[in-house]
This record gives sequence, C-alpha cells and structure tokens, in this order.
Amino acid sequence: MAEFDYDLFAIGAGSGGVRACRVSATLGARVAVAEQSDLGGTCVNLGCIPKKLFVYASHFRDDFEDAAAFGWSLGDRGFDWPTLVANKDREIARLNGVYRGLLADAGVDLIEARARVLDAHTVEVGGRSITAANLLIATGSEPSVPGVPGAEFAMTSDQVFHLSHLPRRAIIVGGGYIAVQFAGIFHALGVATTQIYRGPLFLRGFDDDVRNFLASEMRERGVDLRFEADVASIEKVPGGLRTSLGDGSRLEADAILYATGRLPRTRGLGLEEAGVALDEKGAVSVDAFSRSSIPSVWAIGDATDRINLTPVAIHEGTCVAKTLFGGVAVKPDHTAVPSAVFSQPASGTIGATEAAARDTYGEIDVYRSTFRALKHTLTGRDEKTLMKLVVDRASDRVVGVHMVGADAGEIVQGFAVAVKCGATKAQFDATLGIHPTSAEEFVTMREPV
Repeated sequence: MAEFDYDLFAIGAGSGGVRACRVSATLGARVAVAEQSDLGGTCVNLGCIPKKLFVYASHFRDDFEDAAAFGWSLGDRGFDWPTLVANKDREIARLNGVYRGLLADAGVDLIEARARVLDAHTVEVGGRSITAANLLIATGSEPSVPGVPGAEFAMTSDQVFHLSHLPRRAIIVGGGYIAVQFAGIFHALGVATTQIYRGPLFLRGFDDDVRNFLASEMRERGVDLRFEADVASIEKVPGGLRTSLGDGSRLEADAILYATGRLPRTRGLGLEEAGVALDEKGAVSVDAFSRSSIPSVWAIGDATDRINLTPVAIHEGTCVAKTLFGGVAVKPDHTAVPSAVFSQPASGTIGATEAAARDTYGEIDVYRSTFRALKHTLTGRDEKTLMKLVVDRASDRVVGVHMVGADAGEIVQGFAVAVKCGATKAQFDATLGIHPTSAEEFVTMREPV
C-alpha cells in the first residue's frame, strides 16, 4: 500500500469513524480522518449525550414532588435553563477533547476540514488531494424537515440543544425516538407540550403493547398527544408561532420542534460522481461487510441507514477495521440489537416484537405484567410499569423482551445478554430474582396471556 498516502482515510469523526480509525491504527495501518465539525459526531454533540443529560434534568420535577412521601421537606425550588445548557456544553467540550486524545494516542492523523471524494482512492480535503488504499464514509445523518409552508420557523434537534431560553409552550412534530424523548423532556421541565404525529400511534416498529402503554402513560402525565394529525403550515403571529393542522384546527406555541426523521449526510461528498451507489434516501449501499459498490470504499453508521444507533456504528467500524487489517473478514451482526427510548417513562427493548415473532415463529407464548412499582405505594402516583416476554413455543427461547418503566434501558441491557445467548423461558424461570426490584418481574412471570 506504499503507493498511497494512507491505508485508510475516513470522512467523519463520529463514534463509528473514530472506532474504525483507532482499531485500524492499532492493527498497524496508516490512518487519517477528516472532520469539519466537532469531534464525536451526532451522538456526542447533538444526540445521545446531551439528550440524556436533559432527561436527567427533567426527572428532578418528579423527584421533588415525591420527596415529601419519604419524609423530606423541600424549600423553594426553581429551574434555570441557561445553567443546564452551559453545564451541558462544558461536558460536551470535555468529550470533544477525549475524542481528540483517543485519535492522537492511536497515531491517527486528524484533519479538521471538509473532505470530498474524487475517485476510488482520492479525497480532496483542505485544498489538497490525499490518496488512500481504502476510504471510509462515516458522515452520519442530519435532520429532515418536510417542505410545509413556514417550516423555516421551526427548529430541529440540531438547534434545540442550544435554545437561549425554555419556551412556555412547545409543539413537537414527529413520532420517533427524538420526538417522544423531547415531549417528555419539555413537559417535565414545565413546558405545555403537544406532540403531533401523522400516524395512528408513535414509535413505529416497536412492540404494540409498548407503544400503546407509553402513549397512555404520557397522556396520564399531561402530554397532549395528537395522532393522525399533521401540520399543514406554520406562521409567525404576535407572541409566537401558529400551526394549522390538516383538519383545519390551529395551535399556537412559542417553539416548534420538527423531529420527523433523519437522512444520511452524503450530499456534496462526491460519492455519486465517483461511482458509489446510493439508495433513494442518499444512504450508501453496502454489502454484509460494509463495502460499497466500489471495492475500496466502505461505509458505516447512519450513512448506510441500516440500524441507526451509536453502538451499531461502533460495531460496524470495528468490523471494517478487522476485515481490512486484522487478517480476517468480519461481518457486523445486526441481530437482536437492544435499544432504549429515554421517554418518560422510559422504554427498553431487545429482540422481536409480538407481531414479528408471530410472523417468524408461528406459535408463540406471550407473558405480560403491568404493576405499580414499590416506590409509588408511598408517593401515590398512578404510574405503571409494563414488562413483556415473547417466547418461541417450539424452542422455548425468549425471543423478545420489552419494558416501559423506570430504568428500562438499564434493566433491558442486562436481559439483552440472555436473549443474545439464546436463553429459554425455563432458564428465566430458574433464575432467582433480586427482591424487591422491578427487574425481578422478568423472571417471575409464569402464566402466558
């Protein structure tokens, strides 16, 4: 590979790109990465990390309200949005520095400029051409906003983390992760929140019991959920923004957040001109090893629009590095990927939904439990928890675990190991619970519904 400047040149220093570069460098490759924005990509700067910090902040409202039931007396309290944003920014800056250090320690050359693909082995970056035996596209994704009249008055998740002040009234348009999470964040911080989704129920692709249960719990908390509704237009009015819905009704708010999906960030990279096949969304079409239609060009993460989760991008980046420089071809494994929606209450899932399991296995058993957590026997809250197991009847394997309730992400992460290892319902039943916890319900459900 001496005829090239590098063995691997990556475009994008998000979680996936950084992992691919670091592993490749430790395997002896000469590696460089170009990044035109902050290191760490969407997750660190405009996604998972700041979102979770905002979720933590929003939980204090319930904690303060519940404290009296446990004997605590609290004085005056208030919330200051600029303080939260400033503290979040400080942590993100720290993580940017961590990523910079990881690349430097691995011996990866970082070029902080926009890169563009010229051909199968050449990129233009910072006004010069650089060659590499292999190119890696790890540019992530960006928010997509429908072209409704007045859409320019709305914000996306790229702007919401930097609002100068917290709105009194907010409208959130969309039914995916981001929309559901910010509906919970805004509402818990005291914002009068309406979520609008054009479909009959949000979180398409999740288990139907999870979707229905979460919608009920959010409405119980006071979030105004409007399904089978869509925004026809947005206009500025004195004191805020007005949305006109498809049914002719109108809503007013101080801020409107569009969270209607994301598209691969591949525009203007020169990929099509270089002969790299893209799909209708602009995602790089790749094979099972993440190789594009050009053998020397690879792609991972949201740029491929497979499973758009940070751990998946990291896994794909590791596999590409090992395939190229580790002496063995490694396919990323996209089966039984756990995920969580940090809604309020939170949702966690691993494996098949009930509907998907019926299609795949035919005969299944479903175990479902709803209950009020021990904590709320004192607080008096009517908040419920949902836990659900989906079992392939023929093999007795647990093929799906679903939960809505406090700490769902933390709990389901542990059970993801069991599902990945092919644990059976009998093995779940033979596992002793930790009492008293909510998690023990997963190993004490005995009767299928």
